[in-house]
Amino acid sequence: MSEPVIKCENVYKIFGANAQKMLQDSNGNVDAKTFQENGCIVGVNNASFEVSKGEMLVVMGLSGSGKSTLLRCISRLTDATGGKIFIEGQDLLKLNNKDLIELRRNKMGMVFQSFALLPHKTVVENIAFPLQIKGVKTEDSISKAMDMVKLVGLDGRENYFPRELSGGQQQRVGIARSLAVEPDIWFLDEPFSALDPLIRKEMQDEFLRLQEKLQKTIMFITHDFDEALKLADRIAIMKDGIIEQLDTPANIVLNPATEYVRKFTEEVPREKVLLIEDVMDISKDNLGNLKVSKDEIIENVAEKILTQDKSVAVVDNNNKIIGSINPNKIINTVFGGRKNSN
Repeated sequence: MSEPVIKCENVYKIFGANAQKMLQDSNGNVDAKTFQENGCIVGVNNASFEVSKGEMLVVMGLSGSGKSTLLRCISRLTDATGGKIFIEGQDLLKLNNKDLIELRRNKMGMVFQSFALLPHKTVVENIAFPLQIKGVKTEDSISKAMDMVKLVGLDGRENYFPRELSGGQQQRVGIARSLAVEPDIWFLDEPFSALDPLIRKEMQDEFLRLQEKLQKTIMFITHDFDEALKLADRIAIMKDGIIEQLDTPANIVLNPATEYVRKFTEEVPREKVLLIEDVMDISKDNLGNLKVSKDEIIENVAEKILTQDKSVAVVDNNNKIIGSINPNKIINTVFGGRKNSN
């Protein structure tokens, strides 16, 4: 297996004057309450995980859970108090300022909740700006910026100023600007949370389209569980600086690791999240004539399955039967994990 693009080992971020000493004295067993009583705030508590090439890891949690702090540690906008962070095998915490700037300029793209566009520059000038900082010739940077304008669907608005754009359009400029430098690693901190729900949904769809095309390695921060389920290859759920669970969306919904995660997932409409493959049985006995693909979302085929007397065959991409699903399994999956609403 190839080396992970991002690797964190026992990462801590503790704010406070004597944070370093307290962390050393604790031998890694950080109790947030004790630290708080001693004037320290625990932002990230013993985070260890890897992100593979082309993977989208969504980090979520409520406000104050540590998700943005974790992202800031990995981009080294803030220095971790303890632990190790590797970017493509390079020890991030050992890089000097010059190498760090080089890494950020050439490898990392960042998009934040605030669009931070330059008001006196047009769309195309805003997008070209980071390339010009890198020393790319004006002509080449504008040409590249125009490609990005097309990629994010802003053709015809390249000469608009930010004030002439809607919130969603401004966010597209921010995304295009961060993509212009062709980063391998893309950090997005709640990029859609300031948008109204309809534009937000459009931006999520657009973002998935871009990712399918570009295959970036992404860490995406959100406090919206629906957004996480829609976008993520894997989800990390944080609480009080601790990663409570890191898993696929299906596993988080089906097998929450802690009570906190269970509370997050109990209202999730499972039929909209889970695929047939996530809940099928490996048995191939007593099958009827109906076949469904392992990649179908349950909601799309539930009605057909529920009209069957027998188990339904589940097929792979080559139409080979790989398992079965019983109508009762659909009923239990969809309604079994819910709170009783009576």
